Amino acid sequence: MIDTAKMAEIIRAIAARMETEKDYLTQLDNEIGDGDHGINMVRGFNAVMEKLPELETGDIGSLLKGTGMQLVSNVGGASGPLYGTAFMKAGNVLKGKSEIEAADFAAALEAAVGGVKLRGKSTEGEKTMLDALCPAHKAFNEAIAAGDELKAALQKAVAAAEAGVEYTKTIAATKGRASYLGERSIGHQDPGATSSLFILQEIEKCL
Repeated sequence: MIDTAKMAEIIRAIAARMETEKDYLTQLDNEIGDGDHGINMVRGFNAVMEKLPELETGDIGSLLKGTGMQLVSNVGGASGPLYGTAFMKAGNVLKGKSEIEAADFAAALEAAVGGVKLRGKSTEGEKTMLDALCPAHKAFNEAIAAGDELKAALQKAVAAAEAGVEYTKTIAATKGRASYLGERSIGHQDPGATSSLFILQEIEKCL
């Protein structure tokens, strides 16, 4: 079970992880993108941190929605609208809830992934954050269907996301800035998939 205080703790952990990984994400993005992914993610989550004392007084839905709005407003490039949409869609699903179980988390994850697909006009296999998120979503749903608790299901989701990040090294980008490189993007790890993995890892660690 996750309550509002735990969700706020998760958001803080994600913000701290982005700060830790800023240079690494920027290095990955230097290879196939604009070289600003780490910087942008930190800027966005710093803005979320400023707003968090106000956001954590509400329910989980409003906390996530507020997080998404801060990301949209403060993260540059494609990441802001995509991550912002993911958090806002998850927040909409969890509106009014002060505690969530595995089924609620599954619904929020589905809404988040659907929002990213729609906003980015993209799908799995195009060397984007969806190459981490889609396998994670599938693994989570399968684990819940098999009777796993939230923590165990998230562990399987993280493992699937890790495999998805590795997979991005083997394919050419067909979406975003990296698509300009075409075949030359093969061999490089997608920064968006990597930051998505970090978010999932922090959620799992906090439970």
